[in-house]
Amino acid sequence: MKISKALPLAALASLSLVLAACGGASSGATSGGGIQVPDLPAATEIGESEGQVNIIAWAGFVEDGSTNPDADWVSAFEQETSCKVNRKVGATSDEMVQLMRGGEYDLVSASGDASLRLIAGGDVAPVNTELIPNFGHIVEGLKGQIYDTLNGKSYGVPIGRGANVLMYNTDKVAQAPTSWSDTWAADSPYKGSVMAYDSPIFIADAAVYLMATQPELGITNPYALDKDQLAAAVELLKTQNGVVGEYWNDALKAVSSISSGTSSLGTGWQVVVNLAQGDGGKVESVLPKEGATGWSDTWMISAKSKNPNCAYKWMDWASSSEVNAKIAQNFGMAPANKLACEGSKENEAHCETFHATDEDYYKQVWMWTTPVEQCIDGRTDVTCTNYQEWTKAWTEVKG
Repeated sequence: MKISKALPLAALASLSLVLAACGGASSGATSGGGIQVPDLPAATEIGESEGQVNIIAWAGFVEDGSTNPDADWVSAFEQETSCKVNRKVGATSDEMVQLMRGGEYDLVSASGDASLRLIAGGDVAPVNTELIPNFGHIVEGLKGQIYDTLNGKSYGVPIGRGANVLMYNTDKVAQAPTSWSDTWAADSPYKGSVMAYDSPIFIADAAVYLMATQPELGITNPYALDKDQLAAAVELLKTQNGVVGEYWNDALKAVSSISSGTSSLGTGWQVVVNLAQGDGGKVESVLPKEGATGWSDTWMISAKSKNPNCAYKWMDWASSSEVNAKIAQNFGMAPANKLACEGSKENEAHCETFHATDEDYYKQVWMWTTPVEQCIDGRTDVTCTNYQEWTKAWTEVKG
């Protein structure tokens, strides 16, 4: 289950990224060139197993049956490959980045806010996707994204994705909403019972709404905000602060709040909706007409990996349709392997719920990407705001 993905608080000043060549596709811009990153080689072959692989991953990604006897895809991997899996559960993206820089771990399940730092810092190496047969089955919408593919080189193997949806309690909200408007308006009929995500990255959600409602601001990518655009987003967030009853970054807390009706509606994840429904809560979700933000995770290999052969074997194993389906269902996201949506009614139902192969759906979703000073929307006549500025702004919003 997806619990929390706290984003880094430090600025990305050390990254000399020239992002002007990146486009503004709503599901994440594909890389075009001009981004300066260390020139590191990718593996050319997979040799004998080293005997182990050390992985940092989100809870639910690397399971051996010890947490839940029905969730075990590690044991069979160890038996087949002779690679013992040593797992550390990551608490935040910032922690994962720091641990990967230490060189102790071979693999990480990086979110979009961490992957760009890891690539630019030379902490992860390009991936030779020809050595990963299952890469060919990855959905097209997850290939070539700015957060894991730069200058024609792939730096990771996609695991899955999800949207930050508008969830609502049907006892409190009688008619299914089609817009985010009631979560932003000062005169919202749900004042005091709106939920909002507690993180500076939530500024991007305000930017998505402004893109649709105030086009004169010129926002074309919610992660590329100049100072005036950031100021507009902050003003909207301050307005929302007056109607928010709860900010959350713990999924279980969100489940309880929306299921009980303490909160009427607000930003959430599909897995939160599913859990709430499983608890008997009358909860539904929609992707509003303005679009939404979202997140994607990727297996990335350390540039200092001591066990690269086992690491490659894990990436392929975890990307198989069977295992990727198990990870996605255990964690609560759309699987990356399109074949993970086949083979059983459970797989089909899960993929339908999470819109796994619906690219039209994900074209409306802007995947988390850490904001940097170089505008990723292609502008070169202004300087965009970075994550440190977003963090300061978020503190201002919440008072």
